[in-house]
Amino acid sequence: MKIATYIDHTLLKQSATKEEIESFCLAAKEYPFASVFVHPYHVSFAKELLKDTSVPIGTTVGFPLGSNTPEVKIYEAKNSLNNGAEELDMVMNFPAFFSSDFETVSNEIREIKNLLGERILKVIIETCLLDDEQKVLACEIVADSGADFVKTSTGFSKSGAKASDVSLMKSACGSRCRVKASGGIRDRESAILMIEAGASRVGTSSSSKIMLT
Repeated sequence: MKIATYIDHTLLKQSATKEEIESFCLAAKEYPFASVFVHPYHVSFAKELLKDTSVPIGTTVGFPLGSNTPEVKIYEAKNSLNNGAEELDMVMNFPAFFSSDFETVSNEIREIKNLLGERILKVIIETCLLDDEQKVLACEIVADSGADFVKTSTGFSKSGAKASDVSLMKSACGSRCRVKASGGIRDRESAILMIEAGASRVGTSSSSKIMLT
């Protein structure tokens, strides 16, 4: 298994400096990661650092709470794309979801996916906040709204990815969209466990450590 090709090489800690981003991006020149993920502020800098590679730059939208209005998220998405982002991981609109306003949840996803075109959109459903029925419903909304991936977690809530959730999400989505596992994946064994459960991408800040084990 070429595990690097599954990994979204991720640095989303709040205190990340440009010096850390530069060091972090060097690893993406050494390993064939699926993408590099940084905060919106660092997108243009990371894009410049990796301009001579084929590694896509990804960033977040509505992160980590998902509670901004659709108009704010759409502007955020446009801004990140203009700065060079090629993949977006957006947080589902939780206030709308928990209010059973599923039309707003879906429309927000559709509008942002329309901005990306063929570029990849992943939608974070924060599995630790949902029961199994809600997880399935969230996956169905994400898949029906045209997103490319449904993603387990931000890594900033109560807990992160679980293999059982990945398996459930994979089943709920079928062939309509793929699954990304993220949050608390810090070693090779955990990453492989998520992939075996059905994840097509694994988001982790421990990418370099995983590649050395």
